[in-house]
Amino acid sequence: MFNPLLIGQTDQGAATVQIELLDTFLDLVETRSFHRTAERLGVTQSTVSARLQTLEASVGARLFTRSRAGTDLTTEGLRFESHARLMRRDWNEACRAVAPSGDAAMTMRIGIQNDLADAYIGDIVRDFRHVFGQSAFYIEPDYSSQMCRDLVSGAQDFAVMFTPQPHPDLHFVTLGELSYRLISSDAETRAQINPATYIYGHFSPAFEQAHREALPELVGAPLSVGQSTSLAALLQSMGGTGFVMADKAAELVALGQFRYVSDVPALGQPVFAAMHLRTRVAKSRRKMTRILARRFTKVETARD
Repeated sequence: MFNPLLIGQTDQGAATVQIELLDTFLDLVETRSFHRTAERLGVTQSTVSARLQTLEASVGARLFTRSRAGTDLTTEGLRFESHARLMRRDWNEACRAVAPSGDAAMTMRIGIQNDLADAYIGDIVRDFRHVFGQSAFYIEPDYSSQMCRDLVSGAQDFAVMFTPQPHPDLHFVTLGELSYRLISSDAETRAQINPATYIYGHFSPAFEQAHREALPELVGAPLSVGQSTSLAALLQSMGGTGFVMADKAAELVALGQFRYVSDVPALGQPVFAAMHLRTRVAKSRRKMTRILARRFTKVETARD
C-alpha cells in the first residue's frame, strides 16, 4: 500500500507531501555534488542545501557530510537511502494509478546488463520509445546481482540481465540466447591456441560453466575480463584468442584481423527480463517483455 513521505507542516498543521525533497536527496546520492545536483534539477545550490536541511530536520538525522574531500552519505543517510527509493517508487506508482489510461504518464527506470549495453542499448531504447512514445526512461547499465537488488528495493522497475537471482519478490522471463564465438589472431584450431595469449571471458556463471565444459584447459588463463566489448578491445590491441559476441566476432573476422577457431563451437548465454513480482501483469511490463523477446529471437535466428 502506498505510504508517502509526509514532510513539514502547513500553517494549519496538516502534513504536506514534499516529493522534491526525496528527488534532491536521491540525486545527491548519485552525484555527491551540490553543484551538479543543482544543475541536473535546474535549481540553485542554495535551494539544494535548503531542501536537504528540511529533509534532515524532518527525519531528525544528518544525511550527508560536506568537506574539502567531497560530499558523502552519513551512516544515517545510508540507512535512509533504501527507504527513500521505496517511497519515490510508491509515489510514482500512485501517480500512474490515477493518471489517464494508456502509457503516456509512464516513467521507467531500466537496468541493462553491462555486456548488452554497448551492442543493444540503442536498438532496445528505440523500440521502447516507438511503443511508449510519451514515456520517460532512465537507463542504467549494471550487473545482474545489483539489478536484482535494485528491483527488490524499488530503485529499478525493469531489467534485462544474464543471471537471475532467486527471490520471492522477483519474476523472470527468458527472452532468448546470445551466441559467443571463439576468434583468434594466431590459431585456427583448438590445438593451436596459446594459453599465454588466451583471454578468458567471465561474463556470467552460466557462461563460465559452459566454458569449463568446452575448454577446461583454458579456464586458468592469466588474463580475464568480464565484458565482451572489453575482451574484443584487448584482442584488437594485443592479439590472441577469446570469446566475443557473435556480431563483434563476425565484424573482426570480416576485417581480416581474426579467424574463427574452427573446431570450437559457439557458446550460448541466456538473456532474461526481470521485474518485481507484483508488476509482472502490468500492461507496460508485458509489452516490454514482448519487444525484447522479438528482438533477441530475431538476432539469434539471423545468426543461425
